[in-house]
Amino acid sequence: MNISVVGTGYVGLVTGAVFADLGNDAVCVDKDPAKIEMLRAGQMPIYEPGLEELVHRNVADGRLSFTTELEPAVRRSDIVFIAVGTPPKASGESDLSAVEEVALGIARAIDRYKVIVNKSTVPVGTGDLVRDIIQRNRRRPIDFDVVSNPEFLREGSAIEDTLRPDRIVIGAPSQQVAMTLLELYAPLERPMIITDVHSAEMIKYASNAFLAMKISFINAIANLCELASADVTQVVKGMGLDPRIGRDFLQPGLGYGGSCFPKDTDSLIQTAASLGYDFRLLRAAVEVNRERAQRFVALIRKILDPVEDRVVAVLGLAFKAKTDDMREARSVEVIQGLLEAGARVRAYDPAAMANAKAVLPAVEYCQSSYDAADGADAVAIVTEWNEFKLLNLERLRGLMRRPLVFDGRNIYEPERMRRLGFEYHSIGRRPVFPA
Repeated sequence: MNISVVGTGYVGLVTGAVFADLGNDAVCVDKDPAKIEMLRAGQMPIYEPGLEELVHRNVADGRLSFTTELEPAVRRSDIVFIAVGTPPKASGESDLSAVEEVALGIARAIDRYKVIVNKSTVPVGTGDLVRDIIQRNRRRPIDFDVVSNPEFLREGSAIEDTLRPDRIVIGAPSQQVAMTLLELYAPLERPMIITDVHSAEMIKYASNAFLAMKISFINAIANLCELASADVTQVVKGMGLDPRIGRDFLQPGLGYGGSCFPKDTDSLIQTAASLGYDFRLLRAAVEVNRERAQRFVALIRKILDPVEDRVVAVLGLAFKAKTDDMREARSVEVIQGLLEAGARVRAYDPAAMANAKAVLPAVEYCQSSYDAADGADAVAIVTEWNEFKLLNLERLRGLMRRPLVFDGRNIYEPERMRRLGFEYHSIGRRPVFPA
């Protein structure tokens, strides 16, 4: 099929590259000329394992191309995916201005029947909005349909999640329209669910909100474990063996971040309010998440007191491992809290330092974990990169002024840290001190 994907962020670029790899003719559209020039030069605007190779292969085979011109891309396509950003407004509502702009461009370009697919994460009713914009602004009464096809990819494993998704959700106005998407996705041989458009839009938000609540729940339990001298990792093990609960998204830490969970939970709360429902349960989950980084900083300040002029090595800047994404990264709150207390911060991340410098300019960026820890009064683990799990901890201890580790992701075993001579503070577990 001929498809176009508007937007070259995580969702759009991965979607275009994967569909091209499945044998379709795909063109990715973005209004940012610099980004398109990067892609044409073979450079990726985002860090995502395996993406560069996938893009290069399909560009070389002539199935994938990039352009800033929306109208020609729409005219050549049978299916047009909208995959632009929907950032939060100050109120928590989703900013749909980019979606509206693309819908207007599609209206001006449409010259024959098309299926328009909302791939962006959008509130319930956005499909109606897109349909209304195209109907009011099309130059001729050409037929089209609007479909909701939410994505469920995770940064760091986006290609795997797109090729082997748990489920493919297609919200279509009719079975006939849904068949077009079914045909496109058929080579993946994955479970598909066909719903109405509104239900598909709700599935995305409901899924992310539920996972966010699981994360906040286990973090609240971690707080209780600290007060009760219990071990949250053992609690998680005991809970997770119950098939009704499972272990996924029960990792205590500094809370959720990134481009999805914070934005989507706030947006769903606002959508509920607009419909007359006070989503108190979700508001509580958001509040628990909001205080996670503050609690971590308070612990560091308490143990290091006085903090002024102390050197803290922060390991991990991206909101999660295997990405360079700094959106809603807990490192920003942690580092800002330490700087405000007068600490000196040295930081290292395997992928996100270039992006971090734009939001955290007052930090000394280092070439490695060991470089960051050299002469430090404490190390704070903020992102769970495997590289940090595999550090030579004896070497790390030897470099530090004080063998003190604050582990915001519980990547180390407390007893091992005690034997190695560290004072070790983690999440939901008792602190340990050198033997």
